[in-house]
Amino acid sequence: MPQRTLRFKIRQDGRVEETVEGLVGEACLHLTEKLEEALGSVEQRKSTSEAFLREEVQKQTISAKIH
Repeated sequence: MPQRTLRFKIRQDGRVEETVEGLVGEACLHLTEKLEEALGSVEQRKSTSEAFLREEVQKQTISAKIH
């Protein structure tokens, strides 16, 4: 499982900058939704290149013969 990192920078004027690393697609939005609500209003959001990737879903099919 890849490492996921949340970084916060609190500026002197009280603004908080949040950076999410290691998540793809809209997963970062779902992860930070409640936290952003608690911090206040979101003034600006910049998507990284990871935000435009699709999460890889791996499927595995197992065939078994039951006697």
